[in-house]
Amino acid sequence: MNLQAQAEIKVSDSKQNFGYVKRGELITCRFELTNTGNQPLVLKSAEVSCSCTQVDYSKQPILPGQKSTIVVSFDTKTVYGRQDRVVLIESNAKNNPVKLRYKGIVSNH
Repeated sequence: MNLQAQAEIKVSDSKQNFGYVKRGELITCRFELTNTGNQPLVLKSAEVSCSCTQVDYSKQPILPGQKSTIVVSFDTKTVYGRQDRVVLIESNAKNNPVKLRYKGIVSNH
């Protein structure tokens, strides 16, 4: 395998803070990524810690130099207090997996 020919992910803001929200709100975080490698990037899966998190991403190859957005939706109806969650994005990139993190505080009122 040629180590020079690989996809690589660069995420512009891999850690996001959604601040204070009321329990029951649906939080949406958008993570913009760029394929900084020289081969098409294929996102394979997203690993989440609970069913309260949904992840939407392009199933199409992301060409070198192209951008894509991963949308993470977090339903707060079953959680409260300080939240610090991680989504692992599996891909064919040399820096696989990529960790996306979002956090904030869900109030019970």
